[in-house]
Amino acid sequence: MKDGDEKRFMTRALGLARRGVGLTHPNPMVGAVVVREGRIYGEGWHRGPGEPHAEAVALEMAGEAARGSTLYVTLEPCDHHGRTPPCTEAILKAGVVRVEIACEDPHPLVRGKGLRRLRDAGIEVKTGLGRTQAEEINRAFLHFARENVPYVTLKLATTLDGRTADASGNSRWITGERARLAVHRLRSQVDAVLVGAGTVLADDPLLNVRGIRGGGQPLRVVLDPELRISPASRIVGEASDGRTIVFVRRGIAVSKKRVFEERGVRFFTLPVRSGIFGWNDMAACLVDLGVLHLLVEGGAQTATWFLARSAVRRVELFLAMKLLGDTGLPSVMDLHVAGLGNAVSFDLRGCRVVGEDVRITADAR
Repeated sequence: MKDGDEKRFMTRALGLARRGVGLTHPNPMVGAVVVREGRIYGEGWHRGPGEPHAEAVALEMAGEAARGSTLYVTLEPCDHHGRTPPCTEAILKAGVVRVEIACEDPHPLVRGKGLRRLRDAGIEVKTGLGRTQAEEINRAFLHFARENVPYVTLKLATTLDGRTADASGNSRWITGERARLAVHRLRSQVDAVLVGAGTVLADDPLLNVRGIRGGGQPLRVVLDPELRISPASRIVGEASDGRTIVFVRRGIAVSKKRVFEERGVRFFTLPVRSGIFGWNDMAACLVDLGVLHLLVEGGAQTATWFLARSAVRRVELFLAMKLLGDTGLPSVMDLHVAGLGNAVSFDLRGCRVVGEDVRITADAR
C-alpha cells in the first residue's frame, strides 16, 4: 500500500477520534478504520464510558470483510476487561492481519500489553503513523496516565500590553464575543474550571458552559483558604447540581460552611503553608474527583501560583487589540525571574484570529 494511502486512512481515524471531544471522559478519544485492498469497510469512534470502543465499532461494521484487513487506530488497543471487553480480543476474532497504531497508551492497565498480545498472536503491528496528531487529541489523558496529576491549561485574556483589567478592576469585556465563545468551548472540553476567591469576589462568574452544543458542564472549583466568597455569589447559586467545589484551609468553622453546604457546595479541606495550598495536595484531591484536565481561569495571583510551580502545561492566551498602560492590572505577578535566561518559557503551538482578537496557544517546554 502506498504511503499516501496509509496517511489518508490514519487521518480518517484521527478525524473520527475528534468526534469524542468533551464526551469520553475519563476515557481517551479514539478512532478506528478497517481497510482491505485499499477500501474502507468499517469505521468507528468511542462515544463515551460504557459504550463500545472504536475498534469494536469499526470491526462490527466491517463484518466478514475484516478478515485479512488492516486496522488503523489512533491509540493502542486495550487488553483488559473494564466496562467493555478487551479490544485485542475483538481484533483477533475478526481476523485482522495488520494493525497501524498512531501512539501507545501509557495508562498502567494498558502500557504495551495490547501491542504484545497482538504481536504474540502473529499480527503485524506498527506504531507512529499520525503520532503527533494522536498525542495532541489526547494530550490531557496521556499526561494524566504518565504523571497521575491533572493536565493544566491556563486561560488568559489580556490587552496587547498584558493587562487583564483596568485600574478599577473592571475586565468586562477585554475580548470580543467570539473569543468569549471560544472560552466556553474550552470549558466544555475539560473536567474542571478553577478560579481563586478574588475572581469570585471581583467578577461573580458562573463558570459554566453557555452557547456550546455537546460536551458537558465542568466542575467549578474555587480556591478560598479563608472562605471569603459570599453565599449570594452566582457560583454558589449554581451549586444545586453538586458541581461547585471550594478548597478551604483546615480550621474553617463548620457553622461558616453550613449555609454553603445547604445550597449544594462541596468543601475539601487542605493544609496551607504560608497561607497557600500545596500543588501536590490539590492535585491529589482533584484526581480523586476525577479531574484529568483542569482549566485555570483565575486572576493574576492564581495564574502566578500555577506558573511558579511549573504546573501549567498549556497556555491559551486571548489577546485584545487594546492598550491600558500602567493603570491596568497585570495578568501575571512576580515570578521571581532573575533575567531572560530564567524566564518561564513556552513553545508556540498556534496563532489565529478569533473575531476581533488573536488566540495564541503555547505549550510548556
